[in-house]
Amino acid sequence: MKTSQIAAKVVTRLFFFLLLIAIVPFLQGNTSKLQHIYLSPKHGWTLIFPILLILGFIALLVICSIKKFSKTDLNWLLVLNTVMLMAYGVTIYISIYKLIG
Repeated sequence: MKTSQIAAKVVTRLFFFLLLIAIVPFLQGNTSKLQHIYLSPKHGWTLIFPILLILGFIALLVICSIKKFSKTDLNWLLVLNTVMLMAYGVTIYISIYKLIG
């Protein structure tokens, strides 16, 4: 049980750290390159999956925090969800970086 607690806490902290790093270009003030980038999917229903992933992350984080990371299965679900969310975020970051550069 201790391993799942450590894994869940490390992965969520890493996610928030990566999110902070990804926000830095917006906070620097030089957003002239970012003003003309428009990301729109070909089919609107494809946005359901990232929304479900984000909502699942929020729900699991709240539940695990309330239960103080004592439930092993919820901790591993949070780890899996966060890793998938990080992978999705990295792919979006790479595609935006290709459009800028």
